[in-house]
Amino acid sequence: MVAKINRGVSLYGALAYNWQKVDDRTARIISGNGMITDSANCPDMNMQNAIYCFRKYLLANKNTDKPILHISLNPSLDDNLSEKQLAILADEYMRKMGYGSQPYIVFLHEDIERRHIHIVSTCVNERGEKIDDSYEWNRSMRACRELERKFGLQQVADKRRELLEPYLKKADYRDGDVKRQIGNILKS
Repeated sequence: MVAKINRGVSLYGALAYNWQKVDDRTARIISGNGMITDSANCPDMNMQNAIYCFRKYLLANKNTDKPILHISLNPSLDDNLSEKQLAILADEYMRKMGYGSQPYIVFLHEDIERRHIHIVSTCVNERGEKIDDSYEWNRSMRACRELERKFGLQQVADKRRELLEPYLKKADYRDGDVKRQIGNILKS
């Protein structure tokens, strides 16, 4: 699983992007935290209600340049997870990253061949303090590996090794053009 963390200034922009996908029927809301919910305990389909849920967090800190988190979690094409499993995966990822008590909304995207989820949240807590993002990339990688093991997902490290194996071979002068072989080895 690969995680991509983007930070931004516009809550509306992050939500509008995902809501447009919902309107186009290529995405749907599957879970959330700290959001106004419907009778099935799923975040309300009204974008204004979602914005309202983030409001007190954003008003508490106007000093953070990019208070909005827009995270994309991308399991392998070979991983078949149900909506419920993806919702649990998102919740556990947010908890492991230190954003478990933040308001967030999880969208399941099916706009490309691979199903993936987008999470919109804020990095400012309810006291107006910016949540520590030191070594966030390393923590994210660790969280992804742990979740891959827990959910039985395709291991990214194994997949990468599998893809690189054909390219990582010794140069052999008998094959000719040793300079090209060495160049190819160095590029891989």
